[in-house]
Amino acid sequence: MSKSDSEIQEHLMILDNLVDDQELKDELQSLDDLLGELQEEEAAAPVKTPEPRVEWRKRDITGNIVYARPRSSRNQSNKADHIRKTDPPFIAPDTNCEVAFTPETVECFLQDLQHSLSESSGDEASPLETPKLLASSNWSTRQSLFSERWRAERPRLVNTAVAQENVATRICQQCGRNPAAVRCCDCRPRPFLCADCDVSMHTRHVLHNRDAMTAGFFQPLPPTTFVVDKALSHCVRLVPVEMPDKICGCSLESLRVSPGKIVAVVTMNGRHDLSMPELVCEACQATWTAGVADLNRSDYWPATLQFATVYATDVFFSFEEMKMAAPGLSCQAFLRMLNQRTVRFGRTGKISADSFQKSFFEWEAVRFEVENICKEEPFNCPACTPDMLAVSVDGNRKHYRFKNAARSEEQAIFEGVFIAKDEDVKRFVDHIHNTTKHVSGRGVCGGEWSAARETSQRSASKVDEEGLELAVCRHGVLLSALNMYRGEIFAYPLYLQEKLASRQITFFCMDVTCKYWPYLQRVAKSCPELQHLLNMKPFLSVFHAKAHDFKCEVKWSGAYQDGAGLTLGEEVEQCNAFLSRIAVTTKHMSKAGRTDMLTLMAMRWNQQKFDNLAISLTRRYQKTTKSLQSQLQNLESMKAQLTVTASQLEDWVNDVKDWAEASTTTTTNDADALASRIEVLVASIKRRSQRLYKDADGNKGRARIRRKIREEKGHLTSVVEKYNRMVPITETLCLETILSGETAWPWQLPHSESVDLRTKRRAFDIIMSVRRLEEEQKILVAEMDHHWKSLSTRSDTLRELSCLFSSETMKNSQCGLSEEGLKGLQSIILRKRHQIKEMKAQARDFYLQVLSGAEDINFLYSDSADEYDSDYEISDDGL
Repeated sequence: MSKSDSEIQEHLMILDNLVDDQELKDELQSLDDLLGELQEEEAAAPVKTPEPRVEWRKRDITGNIVYARPRSSRNQSNKADHIRKTDPPFIAPDTNCEVAFTPETVECFLQDLQHSLSESSGDEASPLETPKLLASSNWSTRQSLFSERWRAERPRLVNTAVAQENVATRICQQCGRNPAAVRCCDCRPRPFLCADCDVSMHTRHVLHNRDAMTAGFFQPLPPTTFVVDKALSHCVRLVPVEMPDKICGCSLESLRVSPGKIVAVVTMNGRHDLSMPELVCEACQATWTAGVADLNRSDYWPATLQFATVYATDVFFSFEEMKMAAPGLSCQAFLRMLNQRTVRFGRTGKISADSFQKSFFEWEAVRFEVENICKEEPFNCPACTPDMLAVSVDGNRKHYRFKNAARSEEQAIFEGVFIAKDEDVKRFVDHIHNTTKHVSGRGVCGGEWSAARETSQRSASKVDEEGLELAVCRHGVLLSALNMYRGEIFAYPLYLQEKLASRQITFFCMDVTCKYWPYLQRVAKSCPELQHLLNMKPFLSVFHAKAHDFKCEVKWSGAYQDGAGLTLGEEVEQCNAFLSRIAVTTKHMSKAGRTDMLTLMAMRWNQQKFDNLAISLTRRYQKTTKSLQSQLQNLESMKAQLTVTASQLEDWVNDVKDWAEASTTTTTNDADALASRIEVLVASIKRRSQRLYKDADGNKGRARIRRKIREEKGHLTSVVEKYNRMVPITETLCLETILSGETAWPWQLPHSESVDLRTKRRAFDIIMSVRRLEEEQKILVAEMDHHWKSLSTRSDTLRELSCLFSSETMKNSQCGLSEEGLKGLQSIILRKRHQIKEMKAQARDFYLQVLSGAEDINFLYSDSADEYDSDYEISDDGL
């Protein structure tokens, strides 16, 4: 922006004081004249100055000059410049970049002066700098610029917002003759209507939001109020529901529409109190009133079968979508939002939360029955069918429910669909305990940690269900669940394992598999019908395996299991990240409401997984390929660094496996006993620290865990001191070192070989990582094939259903659907076939690109991927 004369004179005086040469002063005087002319012509046209002789010098972060030429040539150039220089020294104002210029060039002075003026402007930005800020790659700079623009525009926006509320005299935009009396927010772009046009328009469109203009301000109007002679008057408005053309054999002129009972119509704009329409034939006195079927045809859903409240189905769709986006949203909070919209648009009345929730579940039940007719399988993963590589089981103790919550004897609509029936689980647990002669509290069915205690504190306190036991596949698809009542006892995952055994599962994963599998072996001896469960391979999740000692990790972790690929075993935790937020509201629900809500959310979660499965598998394959290339490079670098062959590395791998399989339970002396005790304590401390926020959702629970960690650290300190007094000084331990990270214990290091265990272990990890990545590629290709075949099979199934329901045999059978219902079902099947066709085209496009080696794949549907779809993420911990 232009500067004042005083500022220009001040800078010119500074330059006068710095320059003693008379010729230079003359040049500055001419510069002053030129600058004045430029300021006068600035508004007319931009000034195009000649290209100045300027040399910009780069500086590093500390301010030192960064030279682009060798030091020898740079010194010679400096000497030559010193010889040619005859003018007195010139001290330039401080700038961000150092500028070298010849004093006799006027254009150089002009640029330097303009630069110094822009710097002295303080908070005001020069127009010359604005494009530079716009093009800045610095996020904070862009945000600051945007904020400045909004701040500068805010006064104008305030004026616009205030002016918008001005009730000026307007002409009706419908008839163009009468003065406007009403503004309708839903009749844009012509919102202003006179009183007559308002009545004619909104007798048919009763759900529009209108404002009266008669009181000098915009006054919200309910649908039963209209303007007459600049005054508000009340009238009757009918629910916009579809009515029959004829109700009798009389002529249409004899039909009359009259208002019936008043009902509350709930839409996304809140509650509307309207009258149900009734048809009366004046000739034969025949009558017609709307029933539930008529409401359904008009996209309404009744609160009860004798409805006094009806809901627009869009409200249910919106509530479901908001629940998926914000699982912690309660029904009461959603209805409070609708109540506020009711008040905002000039209406009155509240919406019942109990009525809304019951209607919502019944609406979902009807949708579920339609999906069953179409043979949808919401809890089967298309990529894991017909055989499943791994299933992960874990408990979620945040899904407890208070005993004093709404007590109702009603049965859940979705009982047994996702969450197993409590009677079936109890019968199975009692059978296992009776067969194995289980004694409660002995730790046989759950171990000794607090989460698995059968007599946990929660059972005797204020809660009923203590949580959920979940089973998911390696793609994060929820498969089954059950309610926990006795802690995380081993009989619960055993029930899920037996229930899912028919799906040909290869690996069974838990966070305590190393303790669960010996329990399963004991149970299988007493229950021969469970022997087939031992055909699965035990699998310890990667995260929990790292909390154990290395021997346990090698034996149980999926990272070292042949055929496991990159299955982390933590997929259930990804589901818990979503489900745990729902627990904020379900713990206050009734038993039936909790079951229904969790089942609905599980089905919608799985549907998102199905929709994005092609993207998920493709991205996972890409990342696996890149990681494999990186690990192969690491392997070659290690071979070159250690000068070893592939056969030697294979020997090292076998050495590490033999060492891990060796038993450490027997001790020969006191030092061995102390070493074993140290390993156990270190593993326990690491495990408690890593699971601190998973095992407890409150400060009291975490404080209890921290207290146990402090106690175990005290025991570890004393044991380490005893061990250090018994071993040579070269084998002593440091407490901070063994707790900080990976540790190669002194008693595990070989004393006779030149290669220690740490080196072998590093080679072992890289080789195992390469093998898992190679397996993962093959597994993903197989899963892509499963997904493609699943889509093809689904398309064939829908085609068969379409032919079946169109046959005369089905029309005449007792299938429960009328002829009109069968036609509607045909339309539903046709829509599903179209969706499957699009999914097949998407999957074929992605799979062909990624398998042909394309690196840049355009994920056109990636924006629809849900935020929890992270099963394809590959981290270093998973390798």
